[in-house]
Amino acid sequence: MALLEVKGISKKQNGQWVVKDISFTQEPLQKIAIAGATGSGKTSLLQMIAGLLQPDEGEIRLDGSKVIGPSDQLIPGHKKIAYLSQYFELRNNYRVHELLEMKNKIDEAIADKIYTVCQISHLLQRRTDALSGGERQRIVLAGLLTTSPELLLLDEPFSNLDMMHKNVIKSVIADIGTQLSINCIMVSHDAADILSWADRILVMKDAGIIQDGTPKEIYHQPVNEYAAGLFGAYNLMNDLSGFEKQTILRPEQFLISSEKDSLLNGDVKRKTFLGNHYLLDVAIKTGLIQVSVNEDEIKVGDRVHLKIRS
Repeated sequence: MALLEVKGISKKQNGQWVVKDISFTQEPLQKIAIAGATGSGKTSLLQMIAGLLQPDEGEIRLDGSKVIGPSDQLIPGHKKIAYLSQYFELRNNYRVHELLEMKNKIDEAIADKIYTVCQISHLLQRRTDALSGGERQRIVLAGLLTTSPELLLLDEPFSNLDMMHKNVIKSVIADIGTQLSINCIMVSHDAADILSWADRILVMKDAGIIQDGTPKEIYHQPVNEYAAGLFGAYNLMNDLSGFEKQTILRPEQFLISSEKDSLLNGDVKRKTFLGNHYLLDVAIKTGLIQVSVNEDEIKVGDRVHLKIRS
């Protein structure tokens, strides 16, 4: 039996659909990411799964039991579903261990493991008003995990974090699944973090799901330009020999070739250094395309010959 079942849920706010006829299931320990532009309905969907927002239609079941919305119970939420909002709050003028002990419903050994996984063991004696944003986020997360949820919902967990704290929370989220065996659904606009973490991605647009697939399928076979653009640079190619009439290709799908083996030829108009590779803007007959290369010797103005990676 599926862990989570979402069946035909819809929601209107101010006369507009924020979620429309969405259905999917989640298997135990399957990591699902939800991607989409701002206003596509991601957070509303997550809040309905958490029992914090009432659907107008449809139902949600966790382990076969219906998730009750806030209109049908006094205190919103589901005791087996934890929801980490991007607008989390942490009380000031407490020591960290004092706040966590208020929520802790598990024995000390398990709590200590959660604190270790969340990388906050060294912060337990710290006052909450002396913490960075990333540290505060991990403490809120640890507090949620001490309630022993079956499902953890993460709403934009990487937003507003510097690179150091972002890498820490990425490691924490990975360990929550592997070391604590807690099921997760994550909403994020960060393509790299979604692709490296998820088993399955749901792409949302205009309140509905327009594509559902593995990270590789979503990245290499996007259903349209909108889905392609969510996950990085792309080229829309028309009438390319050997391909469909209109094809989406990523910059790294091009290879520098000899003139004899080339499918396309063009002139380099711009070269951008991106750390582990360069991004070339190449003018071909039909317009500009972007090509990812490792070769440092290619210069602006050079003529390049391109083929497509199989």
